[in-house]
Amino acid sequence: MIQIGGRSYELIQNYKNAWDAEAFKQRYSEVLDRYDYILGDWGYEKLRLKGFLRDNHPKANRDTAFSGITDYINEYCNFGCAYFVLQKTKDARDNKEHKEHKEPREQKGSTKASASPSPENASEQL
Repeated sequence: MIQIGGRSYELIQNYKNAWDAEAFKQRYSEVLDRYDYILGDWGYEKLRLKGFLRDNHPKANRDTAFSGITDYINEYCNFGCAYFVLQKTKDARDNKEHKEHKEPREQKGSTKASASPSPENASEQL
């Protein structure tokens, strides 16, 4: 399990022993937070990172869907290069934070609805 940027990842593929935790931490950017998978490939002793979405994600297309990762490796990576693939994992903490952020919004919305005059509230007051 890899933890970075408040997210947890699992190493699901490590071709030619490409995984290097220190190099990954140095290259990681918050832009990658939105992706479900991260591909890291080595070329000329430099690590490149690319994000991919799960296949059923609404914004996934041929170039960003996980099912296209093999095509990406064959077309854009150096032939036979070492690479790794990380998959974002869901943990209880992420789900708890998501619910905590969601609940106050719902409470505010319901408070505004009851405080604002509506035809139903007006008839009850009469």
